[in-house]
Amino acid sequence: MLSPRIQFVVRFIIAGFLFLAITTSLLGSTGVRGFPKYPDSLLRTGVDSPFAWKRTVATVILPIKIVLIGPLSLESVDLLKDDPPPPFIAIYLICYWTILASGIYAVSHSIKQS
Repeated sequence: MLSPRIQFVVRFIIAGFLFLAITTSLLGSTGVRGFPKYPDSLLRTGVDSPFAWKRTVATVILPIKIVLIGPLSLESVDLLKDDPPPPFIAIYLICYWTILASGIYAVSHSIKQS
């Protein structure tokens, strides 16, 4: 049986990948994909769309994507410029989301305890 922390982290990782896949598929110009391809960017998918609803949704979810993608969205990180295979991006996101989910769980658990 998994501990509540591990369950939370696993659910957070699954929800993160679902969120990225769904937003990229709905807002992207290149069709259904887990990760965006050129001309879409991982962070700004849908912002340059000719459809108003795509621009609006992309603007609303932008803060969520900034937190979920984290340091990968920084200009100084050249990880995506060399077009690495998707498993490397997925491994990065799993490591980052594990740390993020563990922190969120610890904070929420300490608030619930007090």
